[in-house]
Amino acid sequence: MAPERDGVREQRQPAGATASGHRPRTPRLDQPLPPGRRLVPEWDPEAFGRLSERIARFLGTGRFIVWMTVVIIVWLVWNVAAPEELRFDEYPFIFLTLMLSLQASYAAPLILLAQNRQDDRDRVNLEQDRKQDERVIADTEYLTREIAALRIGLGEVATRDWIRSELQDMMKELEGRQNGHRPHQDHQDTITAMRAQRPPERDADDR
Repeated sequence: MAPERDGVREQRQPAGATASGHRPRTPRLDQPLPPGRRLVPEWDPEAFGRLSERIARFLGTGRFIVWMTVVIIVWLVWNVAAPEELRFDEYPFIFLTLMLSLQASYAAPLILLAQNRQDDRDRVNLEQDRKQDERVIADTEYLTREIAALRIGLGEVATRDWIRSELQDMMKELEGRQNGHRPHQDHQDTITAMRAQRPPERDADDR
């Protein structure tokens, strides 16, 4: 019976199971893959760019020139006036020339990198300024068209004085018809008298 049970257990085992009874470990989809090993070291371009800008900004100051001049003078005086056993760079100062060449070889790429970053910022600022200018021009043209349309519309609008005078003329005409069809000349004289009696302050207020 025991061998039969062992055979049944072996049949129930999955095909991908190992001898230890565990399945091979597969990467999970809900977890990011661990970073692999790279031969080339990684660095942050933004951090390196900011550092290069700081160095280039320091190289372009008078403080750097003063300090470099002091170091060179001390170097030369020490290797000329110091005892021979304490000198580390005899004439013609080959080590000093090497150090200055090394400093120049590193300073030039750093300055170029800082200039490239500044050019990129200037390009972005110019693009933003151009887009803003386009929006301002479009808004100005729209407001100009709106103001022109308002002026045209106001030129066709009837004023209160004109409407009041027309209403008064109509009222006088109706009164004249109700009173027995007065002559047209009397009607015109009445309208002229009423307009003359109206105070000028009222017209100014209406305007």
